[in-house]
Amino acid sequence: MQRRFFLAAGTAALAPITAPSVFAQGSTGKLTPLKFTLDFRINGQTAPFFLALAKGYYRDEGLDVSIDTGAGSVASITRIASGVYQLGLGDISSLVEFNAQNPGTPMVQAVYQYYNRAPFVIIGRKDRGVSADFRSLAGKKVAAAAVESTRRAWPMVARKQGMRADAFQWQTTDFSARDNVMVRGDVDAATYFHDSAVSLFARMKPEELSVLKYADAGVNLYGNAILASSNLVAQNPKVVAAFLRASNRAIVETFANPAPSIAAMRQREPILDEKIELERWGITAQYVGAADTRGHGLGDIKKLTLEQQVDEVADVFGLKVKPASDAIFNTSMLPSRSERSLPKA
Repeated sequence: MQRRFFLAAGTAALAPITAPSVFAQGSTGKLTPLKFTLDFRINGQTAPFFLALAKGYYRDEGLDVSIDTGAGSVASITRIASGVYQLGLGDISSLVEFNAQNPGTPMVQAVYQYYNRAPFVIIGRKDRGVSADFRSLAGKKVAAAAVESTRRAWPMVARKQGMRADAFQWQTTDFSARDNVMVRGDVDAATYFHDSAVSLFARMKPEELSVLKYADAGVNLYGNAILASSNLVAQNPKVVAAFLRASNRAIVETFANPAPSIAAMRQREPILDEKIELERWGITAQYVGAADTRGHGLGDIKKLTLEQQVDEVADVFGLKVKPASDAIFNTSMLPSRSERSLPKA
């Protein structure tokens, strides 16, 4: 299977794996350097991290953080496992699979849940017969990248909906070409992170499109989380905790007022449109601050939900080993509960 080929190839590329360099802040007052990889390109989805950078929150914690663009939420895992990056954003389901295929002491752990619910959607053209019912996708042509979280999680939706996993035809399409094939009508639908679809919404009228959310199909999946090298967690958990405090501070502020975060993000990518990125964050916020966060705060998880996700991923992906949820997620370095509260609406 293509999924297994990708992860196998990624795992092979890790050898030899070396521990990432961890520099503790000493009496000289030098900052601890950390490399953080995004899951994808820079935009409003990850604006809070640029606010933390611009306002000096990382420096306040003794950290010298560099932020790089990513190559997908799966690739972030192998980047961290290789030791090239100490931290990054990556998909929880993919981390379950990675740890299952690399048994033993985990090389990568989630330490802060960013998307409390995965923003997985399939967006279809109504003029091609795609409605709000997932069954309307039967027999259609759906664009998706070769290896991406939304495509890989589709069999879970199919099971919930009583559909065959091969109910429609996948058309492998690069991320950058997805909007084009939708607008031209080369395909009937395409997979997206919901917040990534604002570029499509700018080119097609919302009333022309059906947005089918995986969460509405009863698939309760945690999405991208802040991941950390297990070596870093073991050798210097205070550095991880410091990064999470600074990031969480900026996330809370972005919920209260997203404009400064978008401005900080545009310092790095000035070509981006402020209005579009504010719209993007508005969608992102629905998934970062999902219903669960009102109970346990930003960044945290419900262990039972994670265990159910591990079970489902293991079943659907045919994993021979089922990782323990404690090996997937380490909550010990989260900021205090009071710091992680969402601002009142």
